[in-house]
Amino acid sequence: MRFSLIARLRASTNRFQVVTNRFQDYRTPSSFGPAMIALPIPLIVSLIALYLLLREASGGAKPSFYWALLASCALQGLLISLVHHYEVAGLQRFLPITASAIPPIAWIAFQTSLFRPLHLRQYGLHSLVPAFAAFCGAYAPAVLDPIISCIFLIYGAAILTVLMGRAGDLPLARLASGRVPVRVWQALALALVASAISDILIAVAMANGRDGLRDLIVSWFSSLSLLAIAVLSLTGHEMAVDEVDLVGDPRVPEKNESEAEGKALMARLDRILDEDQLYLDADLTLTRLARRLGVPLKQLSAAINRQSGDNVSRYVNAYRIRHACALLAQGRSVTETIFDSGFNTKSNFNREFRRITGMAPSAWQDQRKEETAIA
Repeated sequence: MRFSLIARLRASTNRFQVVTNRFQDYRTPSSFGPAMIALPIPLIVSLIALYLLLREASGGAKPSFYWALLASCALQGLLISLVHHYEVAGLQRFLPITASAIPPIAWIAFQTSLFRPLHLRQYGLHSLVPAFAAFCGAYAPAVLDPIISCIFLIYGAAILTVLMGRAGDLPLARLASGRVPVRVWQALALALVASAISDILIAVAMANGRDGLRDLIVSWFSSLSLLAIAVLSLTGHEMAVDEVDLVGDPRVPEKNESEAEGKALMARLDRILDEDQLYLDADLTLTRLARRLGVPLKQLSAAINRQSGDNVSRYVNAYRIRHACALLAQGRSVTETIFDSGFNTKSNFNREFRRITGMAPSAWQDQRKEETAIA
């Protein structure tokens, strides 16, 4: 038993030495002193994702599936580095399983940030995806790579399909953000598709004995896809509002409204926007507006589209820009006006201000001063 223990210790030492030697291969000479460490690209991506996760957690934000998505990207980058760059072959079997978990986590983060709060019962089936990948790895390894590629493609295509034709009518997205959340999540979906394409390219390279090309694809294509998923998910998260108290549509049955009913609903909407100045709330969402009016989300969105020709975001932002113009006319600075008008970013404010007035805020204010001086 004593000799068996010594043998195991020696084997562990040998494995550690292999990893250490491989790590030494990534040391590059420096003209200023000792050799510098050159980290593999997947490990750098892993560290960036980990940093984003720690920053989010330390900021006092509530735990969410964004944390899980960042953690899964960090873990995947670490495993890729250990397997493909430091030759820790024993971790190879875990790579497909951890990879298959990323698309379902991204889908749940997408749904819970823009459409509905988290319900484990509703999203529980997605946990079967990595379990299925583990089953294939154990009993049908030959089909595992195509299955992983299909998982990424299916979830990426699903996100793109849901967002097709969407503008500013996302229930849980900040109305001040306009179409930006849609574009961010479209980019994330394309990153999932790009990751699937990289897996296909890796399979082709391995089939043709091009191991060097495989390593290049893993280092750049796959790593950049992981980084895009991590960064874009966090960007999309910052444009969403936590609606724990607002679950789904108001409990009012949907119906086909007449033209007169649509105009009456718009009159009610204009009244609460004018009297209560709800548009000054930077966290205002379609869900909160619908709750306030006691109508379903789709009914309110459809009424605004039919009566004004705009989506919900543009309609509410028009109120914000009118308020901003009044503040600028009073001599308020552009920076103060941004946050006092219900916007939370300068880019969104400038975009909407140009759309409505045709001018930049500072130019509009200067023109207003000139007109006042002449008068």
